[in-house]
Amino acid sequence: MFKPFPLYIGLRYTRAKRRNHFISFISLISILGIALGVIALITVLSVMNGFEKELRERMLGMSAHVVVSSLYDSLSHWQPLLTTLATYPHVTGIAPYIQGQGMVTYKDNVYGAILQGIDPNYEKSISKVQDKMVSGSFESLKSGEFGIVIGSELAQSLAVGLGDKVTIVVPQASVTPVGVLPRMKRMTVTGIFTIGMHEYDSGFIMLHIDDAAKLLRIPEGQIHGLNLKLDDMFIATEISHQLREQLPVSYRAYDWTYRHANFFKAIQMEKRVMFIILFLIVAVAAFNIVSTLVMVVTDKQSDIAILMTLGATPATVMNIFMVQGAFIGILGTSLGILGGVSLALNIETLVPAIEAFFRVKFLSSDVYYISDVPSDLHWLDVYKIAAMSLIISFIATLYPAWRASRIQPVEALRYE
Repeated sequence: MFKPFPLYIGLRYTRAKRRNHFISFISLISILGIALGVIALITVLSVMNGFEKELRERMLGMSAHVVVSSLYDSLSHWQPLLTTLATYPHVTGIAPYIQGQGMVTYKDNVYGAILQGIDPNYEKSISKVQDKMVSGSFESLKSGEFGIVIGSELAQSLAVGLGDKVTIVVPQASVTPVGVLPRMKRMTVTGIFTIGMHEYDSGFIMLHIDDAAKLLRIPEGQIHGLNLKLDDMFIATEISHQLREQLPVSYRAYDWTYRHANFFKAIQMEKRVMFIILFLIVAVAAFNIVSTLVMVVTDKQSDIAILMTLGATPATVMNIFMVQGAFIGILGTSLGILGGVSLALNIETLVPAIEAFFRVKFLSSDVYYISDVPSDLHWLDVYKIAAMSLIISFIATLYPAWRASRIQPVEALRYE
């Protein structure tokens, strides 16, 4: 069977003899260190990807992928625009909206909130609110009845339930015989939802678009904009760019990455920092390769000298020890990928089992909005981690291998 000379000798040196068990032990520690580092990297990045995906889906469950609005206060004659946008590729749903700010009061409780006027018939195509109702009905929002659907945290803060009357105060003035007073309207709580995002559960109120127009004094037939839902959220930037080019200059279009840019930039920054920190584990393990090979070179000086006297070139000797170091890196990386991928794919099953066994809860639903540990394995992350691990392992072999190639046979065999 054909075996290149450096490969055969390099692999032979990885097996322990009686006098160098310690070197083989250090090699084993290097392999395990690289494997643990790769496992930690793959698992942690997968969990962070899972949290990011969960937050993104919850956030986009209440907001659109792309928003089309006017450069001015409101859109008029929006029905033809809705029909036109519905023909665009990847657009799966469109809904008009009116949005404003106000305060909601009940007895002595007062809280600020975003008022979102929606049409329930259209809203079903872009929002998941109807699936997140904990009490009441999303269809209870009817024109002229002034019903509202609020988040569960806001309902708890106000101490209201279904059927309770609350007062909505908007920052617009009404002239009355007793002077100028803010506009107020009594409304009935007809539904309560839970999205799992504090931003929406504690400060978001939905009402019928006609009622919102009356409350905010929006002229009849006008809206603030159109919310678009796409079949792929990751092409929202491309679609919004196309709309800006094709729609008249009086319109503007922006996507969810623009509205939540700071939030997702913060997540990406955390992922980068975590990657760097955890990759240091792999780097430390790779430095063990240096110490292992240095000890092997010291131990094998006479063997190297004999090989050189038999005709082995310095390049051949260097390749021998590069093979040995590369073998440690490849084996450690392979074990790490196997363990990391297996753990990342099964972490949603393993974590509940560990919690049940030790009778603990890592993410209590009373404290955290996401009480389960999600995981979203990205194979591109796996490829990057594997490549960087192999590269740093290969780099770690260069100095010991170069040092071995510089051994002088006469000096090494002087006392043999």
